[in-house]
Amino acid sequence: MDFLKPRYTPMNRRRRIYEGKAKVLYEGPEPGTLIQHFKDDATAFNAKKHEVIDGKGVLNNRISEYLFQHLNDIGVPTHFIRRLNMREQLIREVEIIPLEIVVRNVAAGSLAQRLGLEEGTQLPRSIIEFYYKNDALNDPMVSEEHITAFGWATPQEIDDIMALAIRVNDFLSGLFLGVGIRLVDFKMEAGRLWEGDMMRIVVADEISPDSCRLWDIKSQDKLDKDRFRRDLGGLIEAYSEVARRLGILGENENIQATGPRLVQ
Repeated sequence: MDFLKPRYTPMNRRRRIYEGKAKVLYEGPEPGTLIQHFKDDATAFNAKKHEVIDGKGVLNNRISEYLFQHLNDIGVPTHFIRRLNMREQLIREVEIIPLEIVVRNVAAGSLAQRLGLEEGTQLPRSIIEFYYKNDALNDPMVSEEHITAFGWATPQEIDDIMALAIRVNDFLSGLFLGVGIRLVDFKMEAGRLWEGDMMRIVVADEISPDSCRLWDIKSQDKLDKDRFRRDLGGLIEAYSEVARRLGILGENENIQATGPRLVQ
């Protein structure tokens, strides 16, 4: 397909479609495509806490590419086409469903606080939660009743989203377990991909240490954005460790202030 080999247009000459807290979407080289640019911005508590951390966007772009490509390879549909450079990837344009889908395997974060559970408690089974994507409302938790009543997704789409979330969780849990990392929970987004008159639900946005809780199995060290949320420091080192274990970053490569150099 021609759009798999796009002509490259410098970032400052492209039309900006959308800017979020950690990414910018630009018009793609072909109809139905977008370019997703990963920023170095780190935010928490609905952007009340905000810093720029050199190299974070580079690591998230590469880790997300690795995970999305593997999902594509095992038949889980995603918006990902291919990585373009250190900070950008080519994606299919989708209609984002205004929900954050959170899959939890271990009690942590807001679940531990809400239910008075000790962090690190293994849950009886994986739990899927939905949150309405609305920064002004602090992304409130919602039920399937809310989702269907307000028309954010149909019952069939909810079933499709949950089936995707379970498949992604199974894949990620096994992948990370194989490199000594416990997948505590993760946030996923989904979108409607239109192909002519046909529509299917696909995994969208990103999957990276920004959107997962990842703990080292032996030490329980946090290798995710909780290092920023909780002022633990060492965020780039933690993300680099994830990349290293996945075989993305070379064992002896050091992180430079301008951002890490990644193995091609």
